[in-house]
Amino acid sequence: MSEKITLIFELPDGAQKQVEATVGHSVMQAAVLANVPHVEAECGGSLSCATCHVRAGDLPGGPSDSEDAMLDMTEAERSDDSRLSCQITVSPEMDGHVFQVPQPM
Repeated sequence: MSEKITLIFELPDGAQKQVEATVGHSVMQAAVLANVPHVEAECGGSLSCATCHVRAGDLPGGPSDSEDAMLDMTEAERSDDSRLSCQITVSPEMDGHVFQVPQPM
């Protein structure tokens, strides 16, 4: 059985949604399965739409060059901690981590 952790998505209105996530899957998969608002994931995680934009806070690492280029296409304003949730792999250390879902324009 796969290890599960809890991720927290803070929505634009300040509400928080706790989501069960499977270690090794993407943060986007957890958000989509839990119907987190504003995480559309139109491309299904193929790094081609930027509709799974989140603010990842103090997660270690950063976007790849391809992800960085795609972040310029996000609907919401980009910030220093902007990431595409399809490119973040869930790890045990993320248990309880808060991702902010930006307000779409």
